Amino acid sequence: MSLRIRLARGGAKKRPFYRIVVAEATSPRDGRFVEKVGTYNPMLPKDHADRIVLKTERIQHWLSVGARPTDRLHKMLGQAGLMEPFKYNEQPKKSAPGKKRAEREAEAAAKAAEAAAKAAEAPAEG
Repeated sequence: MSLRIRLARGGAKKRPFYRIVVAEATSPRDGRFVEKVGTYNPMLPKDHADRIVLKTERIQHWLSVGARPTDRLHKMLGQAGLMEPFKYNEQPKKSAPGKKRAEREAEAAAKAAEAAAKAAEAPAEG
C-alpha cells in the first residue's frame, strides 16, 4: 500500500477549494482517503493566513511512515519548512534542441571566435 499526500478538489465550478489528504495511490482524486491533514484555498491572497492550513504533526508522521507528496504539495511543504525545497528540472528534455541544431550552433560559435581573433590581430599589425 503506497500512500500519497495529495490535493482532493472541492468547491463550486470555477471556485476551487482543496483538502490536503493522505490517500492510497490507486484511489480516485476526490475519492476515499485515509486522513485529512490540511486545506488549500487558492482563491485567497498569497499572504492570507487561511490560504494553506496544515496539521504539521500529522504530516510529519505520514512522511516518516513513507507517504510521498505530489510535486505541488512537495513545493508547499518545502515553503512551510516541513521538507527540503522542491527542485525543478532546468529544462524539459523534449524541448531541448536536437543534434543537428547543436552542431550548427557549435559551428557558428567557432566561426564567430575565428572572426573575433582575426579582428583582434588586424589592428595590432597595422
